Amino acid sequence: MTVRAVEAIAAADVVAYHSARHGRSIARSIAAKHIREDHIEERLMYPLTVETTDHPGGYRGALDDFYAEASARLAAHLDAGRTVAVLAEGDPLFYGSYQHMHKRLAHRYDTEVIPGVTSVSASAARLGEPLCEAEETLTIIPGTLPEEELTARLAAADSAVVMKLGRTFPAVRRALERAGRLEDARYVERATMAGERTGRLTDVDPESVPYFSVAVLPSRIDAAPPEPRPGSGEVLVVGTGPAGAGWLTPESRGALASATDLVGYTTYLARVPERPGQRRHGSDNKVESERAEFALDLARRGHRVAVVSGGDPGVFAMATAVLDVAAQEAYADVPVRVLPGVTAANAAAAKAGAPLGHDYATISLSDRLKPWEVIARRLAAAAAADLVLALYNPGSASRTWQVAKARELLLEHRAPDTPVVVARDVGGPEESVRVLPLADLDPAEVDMRTLLLIGSSQTRTTTRPDGTRLAWTPRTYPDS
Repeated sequence: MTVRAVEAIAAADVVAYHSARHGRSIARSIAAKHIREDHIEERLMYPLTVETTDHPGGYRGALDDFYAEASARLAAHLDAGRTVAVLAEGDPLFYGSYQHMHKRLAHRYDTEVIPGVTSVSASAARLGEPLCEAEETLTIIPGTLPEEELTARLAAADSAVVMKLGRTFPAVRRALERAGRLEDARYVERATMAGERTGRLTDVDPESVPYFSVAVLPSRIDAAPPEPRPGSGEVLVVGTGPAGAGWLTPESRGALASATDLVGYTTYLARVPERPGQRRHGSDNKVESERAEFALDLARRGHRVAVVSGGDPGVFAMATAVLDVAAQEAYADVPVRVLPGVTAANAAAAKAGAPLGHDYATISLSDRLKPWEVIARRLAAAAAADLVLALYNPGSASRTWQVAKARELLLEHRAPDTPVVVARDVGGPEESVRVLPLADLDPAEVDMRTLLLIGSSQTRTTTRPDGTRLAWTPRTYPDS
C-alpha cells in the first residue's frame, strides 16, 4: 500500500470493500492492520460470481442493480457528512470494481482516486524480469476474450499480460501455443500475497489456477534466439501489405517478431523493425528463386525463417517462388506456411471506394516472365467478359509501352469514359489515388509503384461534397 492510501484510511469514517458471497475480501485483508474498531465497515457483497442468474436483465442486469444499490449505500454516508474510503485491489481504475462506484458518485461528491500498484507491475517484480524495454510495447489482455481474439493479440504483442485467468486458463494456454508464444510465457498467482506462486506457464496445472493470477510475456530484448535444431525449422512466407506497419495482420506481426531469420528484398525488410538477436538476410528483387532456396536451407538446419513479401505473398509475390523450390525432394520435410497480407488491388480499391465490388480479373502487365502475346489475349478476354481489371506491374523505367498498348486494346471493348483508378504508392508517403476516364489515362504517369483498376461497363463514380471522387461497381448486373 502507498503512504497516501494509509493516510486516506486513517482519515476515513467509513471503510467500504467488495467481497464475494463467501464474505471474504482480498482488499480488506491487505488493509486489515489499518482498519480501526471505530471505523464503520461497508461490505459490498456481489450477488453472484459466475455468469448464471435468473435476473430478468441477465448477468449484466444483476450487476447493474448491485452497483446501483452499493452506490446508494455509500451515498447515504456521504450525505451524512462521513468520509468514505473504498478499498480496491491493485489500482482502483485498472479492471477494478471501484470504477463502477466512481461513475455513479464522483460527479456528486468530492473524490480523490489514490493510485495503487497493479498486478501487472507486481507480477513483473516478482518474476524479476523486465516487461518492456527500448521500443517494445506492452499489451494487456483480459483472458475472457474469445480464443481467436486472444491468439491474434498475443501473436502481435511484444510483451503482454493476460489478466483474469481462473476458468479462462485453458483457452489462454491454447492461444499462447497457437501464437507461438507458449515457451515464453510465465505464470504469477497472488503476486506479493500469501500463497504466491510463480513459474513457467507450461508447468501449471489448469485445475489449480485461481482468478487472481496472470500470464506474462516478458521483454524479449535480451532473449537469445533459440539454437537451430534440425527438424524444428519452418518457413513462413509473410505478406506485409502495400506499405508499413499499419497494413500488417496480427498473425504476420507475430510471425515476424518470432522468426530467428528474416529473408527478403531489402526494401521490404526495411519495413520490419529490427530485433536484437534476429538475423536479417537482404537481397535484390530479381533473385526470388535464390532467396527461396536460401530460406529453405536455413529452415532445414532448424531456423524459423520469415520470408518477407510485399502485399499478399500469393499475388505476384514470394509464395510461388518458395513453393516452387519447396516442391523439390530435398525440401520435402521443411514445413512451409503462407500468411496472407493486404494486396495492392484491395488497398487501392478501398482508397477509391469499391471498384472491385463485382467480378474482376487480376493481370500483370510485366512481360519479363510471360510473352506480351499472352498478356494481350488475357486482357482481351477479360475485357470482352466485362470484368473489372486490376493491372499489376504496369510500367517501369525499362517497360514504357505496355500501358499505352493495354489502353488501346481495352478501348476496343470499353467506352472512353470507363472509370479508371490510378493508385500510386498506396499507404506510402507519396500516396496518390485518382479516378479518371479510360480515354484520359496517360501512360507517362504510370510506373512500377502504380496499380491500375479498370472499371467494367457497370462501374459508377460520384463526387462527394469535399471533392473526393469515388468509384464502385454494383453487385447486381443487368437482367439478373
